[in-house]
Amino acid sequence: MLKNTRKHNLNFKILRFLIIPTFFVSTPFFKNIQEANAGLEFQWNQDSSYRRLNWFQKENRRKFRNTIYFFFRPSDRKSDLLKINLAIPKTFKSTLKNEKISFCKVRIGGFENRTKCLEDIPADIEINTDESGLRSVDIYPYSPIPINKESYAIVLKIFNPKKSGLFQFHSFGQPKGQSFSTYLGSSTIVID
Repeated sequence: MLKNTRKHNLNFKILRFLIIPTFFVSTPFFKNIQEANAGLEFQWNQDSSYRRLNWFQKENRRKFRNTIYFFFRPSDRKSDLLKINLAIPKTFKSTLKNEKISFCKVRIGGFENRTKCLEDIPADIEINTDESGLRSVDIYPYSPIPINKESYAIVLKIFNPKKSGLFQFHSFGQPKGQSFSTYLGSSTIVID
């Protein structure tokens, strides 16, 4: 009985000398673990007419270079679209350039895949600025965006604004056969 107790004590001491230093050596590496984004999204002005669109951004820190994808999944489109309008909030103060805006067929990333443009869609892109300072991006694809199982995205390559906050972008689309645009949905971008 006494031999068993001594053997267990010796095994415990050896195990303690192996595990504790390993833990202390590996703790600095825990600092580099990426932050987990919560699945909770705050929206002001939530009512029955509001529709949330998916989006993805590569960087959410202030004044960093960022790539933002505004997705249009098959469930977001009810008919072929001739034109897409993206209304940019007045408080989102970032420089927009035509060459840094694109429209593409996209693979939406997830657990196993990254978000990636599969094919660029040829389109005319216009940046509009009102007298009140409101900005919008109009995209006119050369052929209508069909109702199919493909997802599309507006891609903005910009520098994030100096101020942090929540920025709500609204999307409108002009269906084929109509002369006016209808509301497609809204995306809320977070800049820390």
